[in-house]
Amino acid sequence: MFGDHRLSPAQRRIARYITDHLTEAAFLSITDLAERVGVSQPSVTRFASSLGFSGYPGLREALQPIALSAVARSTGTREEDRRNELQAAVDAEIASLESLRRVFADPDQVLDLGRELARSVPLTILGLRISVSLAEYFAYAAKRIHPDVRLVSRGGSVAYDALLQSREAGGTWVLAFAMPRHAKEMLAAMRAARSTGLRVALITDQTLGPLVEEADVALTAGTGSRLVFDSYAAPGVLSAAILQAMADADPERTQLRLEKYEQAAEQHDFFLEH
Repeated sequence: MFGDHRLSPAQRRIARYITDHLTEAAFLSITDLAERVGVSQPSVTRFASSLGFSGYPGLREALQPIALSAVARSTGTREEDRRNELQAAVDAEIASLESLRRVFADPDQVLDLGRELARSVPLTILGLRISVSLAEYFAYAAKRIHPDVRLVSRGGSVAYDALLQSREAGGTWVLAFAMPRHAKEMLAAMRAARSTGLRVALITDQTLGPLVEEADVALTAGTGSRLVFDSYAAPGVLSAAILQAMADADPERTQLRLEKYEQAAEQHDFFLEH
């Protein structure tokens, strides 16, 4: 849609968002659009001007007929989806998993990240708001193969203190989960992590935006948005893949720790039975 224009990095982010969310973006205010993309309102105005419009209102007026036409073309598909919204949601998850499968065609990035995270002692896992559940799952599993895993699930000064303590204890990496809607506290926490000297690996749902720009490594996995609440099949598989890479990075340590946990579980079951 905007391929014939020379755009700055911020303007490319705006263009990508509009292209990917046309039926929604064409009716957003300049404030809402800037917030969704993660840019300033003047950036949106300059973007519209670079396309030859006098301002953002002119661009929005031009986009709205295109968006309405797209809605009309997809009406039949949406009506079919409504007949079985649950299957449509599963189909969307399958598409996200297929996309992740293509990413895994070259597994080096995941394997390299797993090795880096395995070497970081302590290893900090960061997740705020809706992303806490993914961070908790990863931290719970990682504790079985890593000697010091620290979960940070609160923002502000609490997050900063925890990140600083992790760095002072010798940690080198923090793994952050950021799913929509992306919390502003997450951006602040990632910047705080970098300010302490920690490197940031990010698992998110989109390839553009300020969160990705703050990350040393960013891996994307689509979230399901066809139901009332988002679903996370692809981010869950990506998390499991990184855990596998961490385990493979130090197989002897992994085996010893897994045996230790197995023995502890057997003792726990024995005490419950007696």
